[in-house]
Amino acid sequence: MIILKTAEEIELMRESALVVSRTLGLMAELIEPGVTPKELDRRAEEYIRDQGAEPGFLGLYDCPSTLLTSVNDAVVHGLPTETPLKEGDIVSVDCGALMNGFYGDHAYTFAVGEIAADTRKLLDVTLESLYKGIEQCRDGNRVGDIGFAVQVHAERHGYGIVRELVGHGLGRKMHEEPQVPNYGKKGKGVKLQNGMVLAIEPMINMGTHRVKQLSDGWTIVTQDGKPSAHFEHDVAIVNGEPEILSTFDYVEEALAKKAGVNG
Repeated sequence: MIILKTAEEIELMRESALVVSRTLGLMAELIEPGVTPKELDRRAEEYIRDQGAEPGFLGLYDCPSTLLTSVNDAVVHGLPTETPLKEGDIVSVDCGALMNGFYGDHAYTFAVGEIAADTRKLLDVTLESLYKGIEQCRDGNRVGDIGFAVQVHAERHGYGIVRELVGHGLGRKMHEEPQVPNYGKKGKGVKLQNGMVLAIEPMINMGTHRVKQLSDGWTIVTQDGKPSAHFEHDVAIVNGEPEILSTFDYVEEALAKKAGVNG
């Protein structure tokens, strides 16, 4: 069942989303060669609680962590480890928060130091595909319009679109209807309408679209070992148009500040 949100509920969801946005901004400050995902996880939990929220992932489906940190060929659901990040890595940081009874859930893929040019292109195209999908979040469109927009943009660059994992509705539960695949056909699927809140999250692989799960029961990796990127926003449909509740502003400010210092 699809649960439409009132204007008041959407504002509460914006607060939840911004808790995550600020947490990702902190991660942008902290991520550098030598830091461990476990340390990022500890800092994220502390920061989310300091904001008066609860970690959205911790304990959900028995998840043991606040963050899911997916490094290089890990697509999503990577569990934080004590293995330090190193120069040239990429790491998707997926984070959730529960506040005022509603979830926020979004993600950003970070470069660790200097990364290869082809990996940078993967990140750029995946981020572009996110916004292509968001543009289709309009009253009267269909879920297939979102997936089609993401798929066309990513496949134009020769990338693989993960099939087994999808975006989703968001609200008082982390995962609500409808499912939002990152591939599809125009005009197909559930009709979009005002009051829907969706987590749009392209997962794009440099090579094959095929993935497999590791023995930890969580981490999903590419079958060919090539890198994967993942970006996610929380989007409400308001007055017929997409309204992004989360923001990458905190991430971008932190990255710009670091670039200035390092420059």
